[in-house]
Amino acid sequence: MAIKMARMIWLASCAALSGGAQALDLSPAGAFVQLGAAEHATYSLSAGVLWPWSWRREGLGGEWSGLTEASVAYWTSRGSSGRDSFAQLGLLPLVRYRFAQGRSDWFLEAGIGITVTDRLYRTAHKQFSTRFNFNDVVGVGYSFGAQRQRELSLRLAHLSNAGIKKPNPGENFVQLRYAAWF
Repeated sequence: MAIKMARMIWLASCAALSGGAQALDLSPAGAFVQLGAAEHATYSLSAGVLWPWSWRREGLGGEWSGLTEASVAYWTSRGSSGRDSFAQLGLLPLVRYRFAQGRSDWFLEAGIGITVTDRLYRTAHKQFSTRFNFNDVVGVGYSFGAQRQRELSLRLAHLSNAGIKKPNPGENFVQLRYAAWF
């Protein structure tokens, strides 16, 4: 059931990304690398690509925009018989708020996406019941470079299956990210 749901969400995400465009350009406009840490010596290393949305709005003294990221991650954790590793694929739409009507180098971002791992995540302290999970992210970041083409951000991420199946302990990561726009 979780795989069918993941496929339906993936298809809906692809349809939303296309937005009725005549010619869909799927070339990414940026890339990132990211390190993450969770409790009990669980670590992640992620890499991915970024697509900005054409949508922009002003409000609350700043500029609102959006982007979508696709990622692949490698997790390592302490299992019952030593260190275990997991591979993860993710798709995450984000809404970004940039201060000072968009002129600030500082931004906030938040999003909810989907992930799938190559096998069930099990550690000595917790066990997921599904390979499919949601990825909730909030973060703060700083853009730099002549045209803000580089970014550093600090994020908090929560991964869980949202109660689709028990147990659902979730995992919380603190993530440090470097991104570059082309």
